[in-house]
Amino acid sequence: MKLQQYLRATLIVTGLGLLAGAACSRKHAQAEGGHHEEAAQPVVLTSPSIMSVPTTQAFVCRMQSRRHIEIRALNEGYLEEIPVQEGQAVRAGDRLYELYPVLYRTKLEAEKAELRLAEINLQNTEKLAGRGFVSAPELARATAERDKAKANFDRATAEAGFTSIVAPFDGIVGRQLMQHGSLIEAGDTLTTLSDNAVMWVYFNVPEADYLRFKSLRGASNTGSPRNLDLSGSTIQLRLANGQIFDKNAATTLTVESEFNRETGNIEFRADFPNPEGLLRHGQTGTLLINQKLSGALVIPQRATFEILDRRYVFVVDEKEIAHQREITVARELEDIYVIKSGLKAGEKFVFEGVRQVRDGKHLEHTETRLAKDAVKDLKFSAE
Repeated sequence: MKLQQYLRATLIVTGLGLLAGAACSRKHAQAEGGHHEEAAQPVVLTSPSIMSVPTTQAFVCRMQSRRHIEIRALNEGYLEEIPVQEGQAVRAGDRLYELYPVLYRTKLEAEKAELRLAEINLQNTEKLAGRGFVSAPELARATAERDKAKANFDRATAEAGFTSIVAPFDGIVGRQLMQHGSLIEAGDTLTTLSDNAVMWVYFNVPEADYLRFKSLRGASNTGSPRNLDLSGSTIQLRLANGQIFDKNAATTLTVESEFNRETGNIEFRADFPNPEGLLRHGQTGTLLINQKLSGALVIPQRATFEILDRRYVFVVDEKEIAHQREITVARELEDIYVIKSGLKAGEKFVFEGVRQVRDGKHLEHTETRLAKDAVKDLKFSAE
């Protein structure tokens, strides 16, 4: 009997202890919940900024010399002399190659003698015709023979001159494809010559960008519909090592006449001065078109969120109710988006605390930040 009373008393005490522990746990949880509720951060609201935004558009490009030609032989013969080296800068008129000239000089002397005989024959025929001893057809024949001999002499003179191959313009000599002593056939390529004073830089532009360039304020056609004037822009060239070329291109771009049907692109050309000769034919790089968008509608990137490749913001109405709204981005810069559609100037949207907000939710604790303050600490450069 005493044992049963002892066990009953022990169970009662244990139950009271468990109840007291549960009560304490509830009070602790309520206290923690109240503490978290008090610590909830307010949602920060702001409006789109309107400002001038510098933008840079990059295009893969290839470079071509203003004049790049193949130097070919017009005569056949042995290559007797090469007075220049690969990569050497030459002036117009400098000798590049010399073919063995003996055969051509011999032929020239023979044609010169034939011309002299034809001229003597013509002189005698003219004297006889003046006395009436030679008919007019015979005089005409003597004249034709003299003209034929003169043409053969001129041709031999030109062929003899072709044995000395000279540079047609100032440029850089390319690879030597034939060596001293080689037998050259007429038409053989000997080397190339590049005029690198101005480099033509070609790049492909999608149709949408082409139309945008055409519609830009200040952009105009200059002299020809093939030209596009991007006054106010800066056109730069980034080389393969990441450095920016120290000369900018002229703002007048040359536009090709038609689009590529396979790619949907059209080719543009920018002209870069190259006084130091750093750029060479066939080089590649990245062309940069730097422009400034005036009156652009700008929001911070962190105020947006993405669902299935679409971008949204939470717009807040007068009753402090958040509404999910899709936006269209015109340009993406570091830390900011330039808005094409979906937001208007003066509308409020959630800047900080996006994860705390749900569509249709009434916002209890909010703060409003000025539009200029929302973007002033971002990394991009704007005015």
